[in-house]
Amino acid sequence: MTRDDRTARQRRVWDKAAPAYDRQIAFFDRVWFAGGRQWLTSRATGRVLEVAVGTGLNLQHYPDGVTVTGVELSPEMLAIARSRAEQQGVAADLREGDAHALPFADASFDTVVCCLGLCTIPDPARALAEMHRVLVPGGRLLLLDHVRSTWPPVYAAQWLLEQATGRTAGEYFTRRQLPLVEAAGFDVVEAERLKAGSVERVHAVRRT
Repeated sequence: MTRDDRTARQRRVWDKAAPAYDRQIAFFDRVWFAGGRQWLTSRATGRVLEVAVGTGLNLQHYPDGVTVTGVELSPEMLAIARSRAEQQGVAADLREGDAHALPFADASFDTVVCCLGLCTIPDPARALAEMHRVLVPGGRLLLLDHVRSTWPPVYAAQWLLEQATGRTAGEYFTRRQLPLVEAAGFDVVEAERLKAGSVERVHAVRRT
């Protein structure tokens, strides 16, 4: 299956998941990723791009003084994000787009955020290269995702689970983004792993 085929599959998967997504992620946001959205958005400055903005759950958390642009592959997820932004009175430019080919000029943003996205983007290295491209030199990259656990029993369970989810939904639990971040031309400022190492938060900057 080519990357384009996998991307088209992901669009179908998330279009189908969109109506129930907020309800399903609520438990994980409280227990597994607790505080992660606030951790990301509190570090965002200036012109912000959120890649894989989903249903817009982060929008309410961004600090005053930033301008937010969001890109989302799934039209159905994007429709919910636009509705949420309108209801919350959040001024955000929300667009349909592919993380592998971001529709923006080089050095367009001061901060790029990706929350729970690189676990499902078919080519995370390519997506990170695009995030690097659209950031200004010294710009911030802020990531939150589930990654392979440092505790062998949890890692074994993750591996077993993704034998199914990888094929059916393109979601992976044993990826780790940090080495890809460093290879893409970023310097890591903060990185922390939580929940037996299965959740990672990363704050990095584009090298000048």
